[in-house]
Amino acid sequence: MAEFVTLETSDDHPGVGTIALHRPPMNALNRQVQRELAAAAEEATLRDDIKAVVIYGGPKVLAAGADIKEMTDMSYAEMSKVAGRLQADLGAIAEIPKPTVAAITGYALGGGLEVALSADRRIAGDNAKLGVPEILLGVIPGGGGTQRLARLVGPAKAKDMMFTGRFVGAEEALSIGLVDEVVAPDEVYNAALAWADQFRDAATVALAAAKKAVDEGLGVDLTTGLKIEEHLFAGLFATEDRVIGMKSFVENGPGKAKFTGK
Repeated sequence: MAEFVTLETSDDHPGVGTIALHRPPMNALNRQVQRELAAAAEEATLRDDIKAVVIYGGPKVLAAGADIKEMTDMSYAEMSKVAGRLQADLGAIAEIPKPTVAAITGYALGGGLEVALSADRRIAGDNAKLGVPEILLGVIPGGGGTQRLARLVGPAKAKDMMFTGRFVGAEEALSIGLVDEVVAPDEVYNAALAWADQFRDAATVALAAAKKAVDEGLGVDLTTGLKIEEHLFAGLFATEDRVIGMKSFVENGPGKAKFTGK
């Protein structure tokens, strides 16, 4: 049983899974936490009863970064063996083929921000502080931060954050597109659940296809991206949900289909 990361569901929000971090006081992301995070993401992927996922670190912090004490004495040879695994584990949320949202209260720094960057959406409390301060340790983000941050906010803003290591407040994060919504700290988790609730009865195969088309398309040229879209679009015509959705539209108008997720 996982010690620091759990995948939780509740009767109040059926279809929504919460990947919860709980390693007090700051949810430092040591190797065990990283492995447990990846395992929770895999479980969320495989469970048919989970339609959307919230990532939450509790009311005070999402995660204040990697466990630096664990890295202090590592050599180049040692890190070169695990760097790929570090990147994959902190980016595991991105591999969930379902809508994901990071609920950010307090600090989301270094690896903590990299976890949040792996989600499809980010909701922050107005007390949130976000950053990639690895430069202050003589290194750079190694859990996907250089790539996902630049794609999200643009290279100039990403470089400013990485070069200086400064913390970005909630309002600035909202203005540069680093987060998508800012609410009171005690409303962060509820706001994330409300967003995730939208997808409990959605066409899950189509949602996965939309996510895959965008994510894979961002890494290729437009022509290749259009081919990815073409393939995924055509594939949905083999699903029950496509039949249900189109028949319901013709007979009852939009937004009334009862999908099966198949």
